[in-house]
Amino acid sequence: MKAQFCTVLLVCSFSSAVSFSFKTLFNFNGKPDPNDGLNTLQLIRKEGYSAEAHVVLTDDGYLLTMHRIPGKPKASAIFLQHGVLGSSADWVILGKEKALAYLLADQGYDVWLGNFRGNTYSRAHISLSSDDPKFWNFSWHESGVYDLPAMITYIVKLKEDFLRAYIGFSMGTTCFYVMATERPQIARLLQSAYSLAPVVFMKHVQSPLRYLAPFAYDYKTIFSLFGEGEFLPQNTLVKFLSKYLCNFNFLEKKICANSLFVIVGFDRAEFNYTLLPTILNHTPAGTSSKTLVHYAQAIKSGDFRQYDYGKKQNIKIYNNTQPPRYNLSKITLPITLFTANNDWLSNPIDVMQLTNELPQQPTIYKVPFQKFNHIDFLWAIDVPTLVYKKLLDMI
Repeated sequence: MKAQFCTVLLVCSFSSAVSFSFKTLFNFNGKPDPNDGLNTLQLIRKEGYSAEAHVVLTDDGYLLTMHRIPGKPKASAIFLQHGVLGSSADWVILGKEKALAYLLADQGYDVWLGNFRGNTYSRAHISLSSDDPKFWNFSWHESGVYDLPAMITYIVKLKEDFLRAYIGFSMGTTCFYVMATERPQIARLLQSAYSLAPVVFMKHVQSPLRYLAPFAYDYKTIFSLFGEGEFLPQNTLVKFLSKYLCNFNFLEKKICANSLFVIVGFDRAEFNYTLLPTILNHTPAGTSSKTLVHYAQAIKSGDFRQYDYGKKQNIKIYNNTQPPRYNLSKITLPITLFTANNDWLSNPIDVMQLTNELPQQPTIYKVPFQKFNHIDFLWAIDVPTLVYKKLLDMI
């Protein structure tokens, strides 16, 4: 059932029906991807930067790997956190002089790239195997309550100084607001926060993910679709498709890209198709099915609250039939929101609700390009000038 659903989702994302033969598939005449098989550290070093890996332990036993582009001694630290199904690689795929991690390093900052539990670089636990369903019993709530505090406190202790800025994208913003409400003492270790495509309230989501909302509390159905553990890990099939199917001519590249566009919004003009093999070599990087269910619940309820286990279980866990809301009024640090009109996951109406619920008016920057979409914040051709230049000026 899970495999059938994923197949349907992929097929439905194609902009037109195209049939492929094995002869066509293996008559590969595209150029080899120079980044094929390289991990985040190798990508960074390939561009001529120093790179380090640091492993941190969360309070609930997960081992997370952070990647670092070290700055000079006493350089201010900036932390970048990826979105759902992403990894630290997302911040460097654009390459030198374009990717945000490199632009920050060129400015002299000490750049740290986080990895949430369950992705390619954070698949370990002190007592649980990633083959154990218990390993995957988490949503973005746990990533906000445990993962971000563990990574941020590690950096602050190492640097003996506050973090200059937290920059989150998509789920990296969701988890930031969870952390800032549930662990406000950790948020006080940050001097500022920047939310690229903030995903908090989701009532007006345009993405096909909204079709999951009616099943948000039908756990039997939704777990039969996604599985009850891991969702979309980086595996050999995805890597094979990225190396061959998505790289032998322009039409197939457009089709493969559409499987991304159908989730996040269409902006063909800003998508660099030559990056697609590298992107698919790292994305999807894996997460839990429960994470997707939690987002489906947010779409259904229109609220920003903890995971809903159903009335009976909620009473046991929360002492209430409903899960508690995250109290955004607790957040006091300066926040800047980056939003785009064509973002199917971070709708401007939902961003405005976030703005209204924050106790201090955030700075809002609207990307001055009408078709700019969700994933463009990472990989658009003009994202360095449309977004990153403004972000660097603000920092």
